[in-house]
Amino acid sequence: MVATVSIEDRGFTLGDGVFDTALALNGTVFARARHLDRLMAAGEAIGIAAERARIEKAIDAALKPAPTILRTTLTRGSAARGLWPTSTGTPTVVVTTTPWSPALLGQPARLVTASGRRNEFSPTANLKTLGYLDHILAAREAASAGVDDALILNTQGRVACTTIANLFVLIAGRLITPSLGEGCLPGIMRALVIEAAPALGLAVEERPLSPAALIGADAVFLTNSVRFIRPVRSVNGALLARDGAVDALMEALAAQVARECGVPLAPT
Repeated sequence: MVATVSIEDRGFTLGDGVFDTALALNGTVFARARHLDRLMAAGEAIGIAAERARIEKAIDAALKPAPTILRTTLTRGSAARGLWPTSTGTPTVVVTTTPWSPALLGQPARLVTASGRRNEFSPTANLKTLGYLDHILAAREAASAGVDDALILNTQGRVACTTIANLFVLIAGRLITPSLGEGCLPGIMRALVIEAAPALGLAVEERPLSPAALIGADAVFLTNSVRFIRPVRSVNGALLARDGAVDALMEALAAQVARECGVPLAPT
């Protein structure tokens, strides 16, 4: 599929938009309503009034039987110059697809702490906006260090997220993840893990988390909608433990995928 976007589109010129990334298996988007709810809420938060039915139609047109990563981009559309436009046209909606492989599941990650900070006070801290340059530069730091991802701290020096994922630590049967007030995104997989944990005997806490808490934890893992759960092997060279509870969480998520999409998450 080829899409043409105007050179005056504010997503292109100013990063004025939001996006969502989801996994589709067997022609079904996993946790589809959650993804759409978050995208619509993010658009509304920055003043983009898009029709949900239009976005649904664009997603349906992009679906295919093969395992696919869908990225749905929503921008304010075209407008005259100026930061806040007096008027805009129809919002731009673009859905792109990329093949997905189950090989992405379970790959351990090595992290390095990024030099930049995530501003938890920003009005866009909890929105998946198009302005990703801070995380791009953090990813460059990770690549330069020869590791897989970068741990990003907030302005108080506490854990916020990584460049592409939410973060959890397991300590003595308690699953701890930074609260949204710490500057992380309201990840779909983050929410699903929080919901699945109690049935596995894991208490959940959303609270501030210091980088030191990662060292000595029973397990540290990352979550996003493409890789689901990714165990963290090391942070800044320090090796981390891995607990079987992480595998149990992954099994619970895989069972949910099978129920919604009608196929196993990965070949058995």
